[in-house]
Parts: sequence; structure tokens; C-alpha cells
Amino acid sequence: MSFVKRDDWPEVGELVVASVNKIMDYGVYVMLDEYGKEGFLHISEISSSWVKNIRDFVREGEKVVLKVLRVDPEKGHIDLSLRRVTKREKREKMLLWKQSKKAESLMRSVSQRLNMPLEDLYEKVWIPLEENFGSVYEGLEKAAREGVKPLLEIGLSKEIADVLTSVAKDKIRITSVRVKGTLNITCLKPDGVLRIKKALTEAKKIRVPSGSSVRIYTVSPPKYRVEVTAQDYKTANAILQKVTQAAVQGIKEAGGEGSFERG
Repeated sequence: MSFVKRDDWPEVGELVVASVNKIMDYGVYVMLDEYGKEGFLHISEISSSWVKNIRDFVREGEKVVLKVLRVDPEKGHIDLSLRRVTKREKREKMLLWKQSKKAESLMRSVSQRLNMPLEDLYEKVWIPLEENFGSVYEGLEKAAREGVKPLLEIGLSKEIADVLTSVAKDKIRITSVRVKGTLNITCLKPDGVLRIKKALTEAKKIRVPSGSSVRIYTVSPPKYRVEVTAQDYKTANAILQKVTQAAVQGIKEAGGEGSFERG
């Protein structure tokens, strides 16, 4: 059983990790790793430049990050694009995917220690961690950093929380802390996209202590993710507050609207 394969369909605009299955003259057939469904990458969506040989860009068995263009559940069609994925989007999506795969591996260790079927762990552990921490890996990372308390607070049994924490501490190396949230930013001006970009760029310029960092990236407009990494929570939270306040204030001064939500 794979925890990450889903029964639903991806959304238009979503980034997905896929395995290249078959390369044809006119495009590429791939399997979406997280959904267990086949998708198609037309040759026109492989690169912005002229494509003479598709194998110059992708190879059978390769993992690629693609953007969903169209979804037709009735026909079972998913149309994808490679050329519309930026290097940053690729890097961030692959990181999330690798974290999910590591979380799966850790769950198998927990399953063995508890002698509990993976199906039961999915209901009792995977779903609660995902719902409360945004991703299972982040929940496990929190347990590795803070111990069983965060797990007990979301309703996990002490037995499961103890084993999860033990496995997380054994397998996850913690070198810093991270806090995050979502900015909701809109601007209806003709050049609204540029004003939003400027507000986010200026917010990211906020000076932070050595060893800290700020990442702001698009989830799907108008949602923009803000992640702050620092050596401790006090510092990270202070940076997060400054950055998000600067972004909200900046877009309001530019004639738009903005708000911030933790988590």
C-alpha cells in the first residue's frame, strides 16, 4: 500500500510528480506518482524552444515535475506541461515529494514496531498528521524536534505517539526550526500582478539574523506560501510576523487587499 496515491483527480494548475512511461513521436505518456493515473505530455508542451527529439528532454523511467493543463475524469484524460514549470517550482515540488516518500518509509517502520497494518495507520495517523500539520513529514519533523506533546495534542494515543516520536528522532535530522503560513493577496488594478510581485519581493528583503531564511512561493493565486527557517521558534515567529506584515501593508498601499493565516 502506498500512502500517497489518491483516488481523486489533480486540479488544473497543480504541480505533479510523474514517471515517464512511453515516449512517442507526438508526446509522452506518464504515470502520476501521487494519483496512480496516466497523463499525457504533448510535444508542444515539452519546451518553449523547438523540439527535434523528445528524448533530448525526457527519458523513459525519469521522474519529472509537470503542470496540469486539463482534466477530463469522464474520458480519463490528464493533459500536462513541462515547459510551464519553472526551475524553482520543480525544486520545491520534488522536495515535497521526497519528504512524502520518506514519511511513507517511516510509517512502515512504525507499522512494524506497533504490529499494526498500514491501512489502520492511514486512518489513525496519516490523516490526522496531514490535517493538523499540513503534511505527514512536517508532523513527524515536529515530533522529532519537540517530542510526543504535539502528537498527543491532536488526539493520537500515547502508544502510537511514543513510537512515532522514537522513529522520527531516529530517522529525521533536525538542524533548524521552520514556521509558515499563507498570504492571501489580490489586486484588481490593470497591473495587479506586478504590484503583487513587488509587494512580495519587498517583504522578502526584510533583514533576518544569520542562519535564518525566508521563502515565499505561489500555491495558486491568490494564495502565497511563506516559510521561515531559523535556529529557534522565537526568532522564526518574529521574522514571519515582520515579513507577512510588510507584504500585507505593501499590497494595501498599492491598491490591493491582503491577509495572513498561520499554519
